[in-house]
Amino acid sequence: MTQNKRLEIWKTYKIYIGGQFPRTESGRSYAVKNAGGKTIANVCQSSRKDVRDAVSAARAAWSGWSNRSGFNRGQILYRIAEMLEGRKKQLKDELIAQGFTAALATREINLSIDRLIYYAGWCDKYQSLFSSVNPVATAHYNFSVPEPMGVVGLLAPANAPLLGIVSLMAPCIAGGNTCLILADQEQPLAAVSFAEVLNSADVPGGVVNILTGFQLELTDWISAHMDVNAMVCFEQGKLDWKKMQENGASNVKRMFRWKTNELFTAGGQSPYLITDLQEIKTTWHPIQTIAGSGNAY
Repeated sequence: MTQNKRLEIWKTYKIYIGGQFPRTESGRSYAVKNAGGKTIANVCQSSRKDVRDAVSAARAAWSGWSNRSGFNRGQILYRIAEMLEGRKKQLKDELIAQGFTAALATREINLSIDRLIYYAGWCDKYQSLFSSVNPVATAHYNFSVPEPMGVVGLLAPANAPLLGIVSLMAPCIAGGNTCLILADQEQPLAAVSFAEVLNSADVPGGVVNILTGFQLELTDWISAHMDVNAMVCFEQGKLDWKKMQENGASNVKRMFRWKTNELFTAGGQSPYLITDLQEIKTTWHPIQTIAGSGNAY
């Protein structure tokens, strides 16, 4: 009697919303192939309802996250880097399975860790750099201070499935924003594994939400969502950038398309990328004087 060939049990990766790992509301999934075309996993194919749930979770988390000190946000970003360091082998295997060479996978992971450390250092410094006391011609003090924008939609690039997510997420949450990340359709494994890192790295639920699915299907709903304040992607040929801008105009979203060719260079990280996702708040404070003394207080 011959033994039948064993069927492999493929892992079905879930989405990450509000610090939890639910299955997609639609019940849909699709197969992820390795470089040889063999199925290696299933991932959720997110729906419009999942987008709404992720935005709601991000909005609910925004107040608490934006009011944390920059120092504390820096500690959490550093913790993410530590946890990512401990998962290097798993992430490397997943990247190699999806067509990366060992050298390219190692570079991708190391750059991602270093980028997290870079932004962890900026969390309690960028406000000092970009704030100002403005000269005015009236009896006022005038201050301008960057403040977090709100909920941001982030679209991961195909050429850097891990580094792209980190390069979008880190400046976003370093500045006190919360986000919804849409992973690349064809290379989502690094994104869902990164969600497991976030879940164990002291990141409050809802600060970062990660969906898998078809970008061309989901970007319309994200860019048109009235509670998303900004969207960021890299120069990705598959996306209809003009249509996204038109959708974003409905609530005057800030729309940013960062340069893909700088992703693997020093140009892929900058405190100016943090300020892209900040609003400048200007405060006027009257100067009162003690009658007859000339002293202001």
